Amino acid sequence: MTLNLLLGQTLSFSGDPFKQPWQDVTQHRRDGAVLLENGHIQKVGDRTALRAEHPQANVTDYGEDLIVPGFVDAHVHYPQTAIIASWGKRLIDWLNTYTFPEEMRLANPIYAAEIAGRYLDIALSHGTTTMASYCTTAPTSVSAYFEAAAQRGMRVVGGKTCMDRNAPEGLIDSAHRAYDESKELIDTWHGTGRAVYAITPRFSPTSTPEQLHALGALWAERPKCLMQTHLSEQTEEIAWVRSLFPNARDYLDTYAQHGLLGERGVYGHAIHLEPREIDQLAEVGASVVHCPTSNMFIGSGLFDLMGLAKAKVGLGLASDIGGGSNFSMLRTMAAAYEVAQLRGVAPHPAQLMWLASEGSAKTLHLKGKVGHLGTGAEADLCILNLSSTQAIDQRRRNANDFWEAIFPTIMMGDDRAVRQVWVGGEPI
Repeated sequence: MTLNLLLGQTLSFSGDPFKQPWQDVTQHRRDGAVLLENGHIQKVGDRTALRAEHPQANVTDYGEDLIVPGFVDAHVHYPQTAIIASWGKRLIDWLNTYTFPEEMRLANPIYAAEIAGRYLDIALSHGTTTMASYCTTAPTSVSAYFEAAAQRGMRVVGGKTCMDRNAPEGLIDSAHRAYDESKELIDTWHGTGRAVYAITPRFSPTSTPEQLHALGALWAERPKCLMQTHLSEQTEEIAWVRSLFPNARDYLDTYAQHGLLGERGVYGHAIHLEPREIDQLAEVGASVVHCPTSNMFIGSGLFDLMGLAKAKVGLGLASDIGGGSNFSMLRTMAAAYEVAQLRGVAPHPAQLMWLASEGSAKTLHLKGKVGHLGTGAEADLCILNLSSTQAIDQRRRNANDFWEAIFPTIMMGDDRAVRQVWVGGEPI
């Protein structure tokens, strides 16, 4: 089989920089190389040594560009691609005004395929090679997403969004339909190629207790699937949940009561958590996903990144398209930095890069498969040009070390910084 040897700077992690000193778990090689074979990373090391060991390999020299894993976006809504950056609404109004009308259009399989392909191509152009997406209540939207990803060779997570109340008639299903259609989609897609299924109640306000219970039962039957939903995004939403579930101790309890809290649970936003909720998330090993551009765009609040890390809650990072206002995980990292600064902490660039790759992959139970620059990982890579614009380059040239050189790209970079993307060991 063909060997590909990529030359450039490399950045890899051996541990979690939120749990250990970042200096102890990061490795930067200025003269690095990555050896690819059969869609996987065979070795990461010194370029001189790897060239000597594998003289038959096809060599691609990226010079001073940085080779990192493809970014992993742990929470998106691909059906909202066409309505990204829609003006001026809080969460519930935004859903009713923009999101729900657009999601109804994806019942048309032709339109669903168009949007799925458009979203994946835009994501790839920004260096994102894996994402976890909510689809719509229409099974056609799920098939369109997984089919488009398969055509591009991508590892993706997705699931049918389930809603049986507080949504337009054109999006309403039922407890029975949610269970049956999700089960059929799991049996069709989960583990097919690089597809991973996530059971997906949108959030408690749009699911009756009966539907939540049905989905909890399905998760118990299919425990290797993920379960993704929303949690404590806005204060008005939390008050609404309290009125709909008067017997629940808090928002998280609306899921726990129906079998939707567990280690493979992924909870988006999680901004306004009660101490009991934090403790329970940590206890069961569940993960939350930080969506900073969305949280600022819709005015949701300031995620407690360092506090939740200290509480040992699993952490991922996400663009939350289309509530999020940018497809780029670079811009998402920058927003995470800015939100943390407003809470009085400045995350290190190593922590931000880990969140957008290793951290998000771990959240999706894909640790070691994607988001990882190491032996055995699937060969999804992003090649970053650290001098992509004049403004970035002039700051990089004045950097005192590698971290000062990469930080301008984190803060000011966009798709122009993405020199090349590899998916499954193939350049695209």
